[in-house]
Amino acid sequence: MYCLYAFNGELMCFVHVLLNALDMKDRDKEAIIVFEGAAVKLVPELEKPENPFHALYQKARQAGLVAGACKACSSKLGVLDAVKASGMPLLDDMSGHPSMAAYMDKGYTILTF
Repeated sequence: MYCLYAFNGELMCFVHVLLNALDMKDRDKEAIIVFEGAAVKLVPELEKPENPFHALYQKARQAGLVAGACKACSSKLGVLDAVKASGMPLLDDMSGHPSMAAYMDKGYTILTF
């Protein structure tokens, strides 16, 4: 089981998070994605149908691979309303941020991007 924490807000970096999570699923490995740090700003961009990676993002969401986005970072970076509008869960179990230790306690190996 793998938890892919995406901190990097660069779209081309995040595309590899999506590709790897989908590849893991195809290979019967459990994987989830957490939007953290600057990566939360990608949510409203990827929600746009005209974004070239919208379909890939939707495929990952429909496959249940997206665990959610950091609530504190979404608020601080001005995308909280957009993340809420996307229907993505807001993660805040560690002082407003998603806890890596909580995922580790569930057996996930943490990978950061």
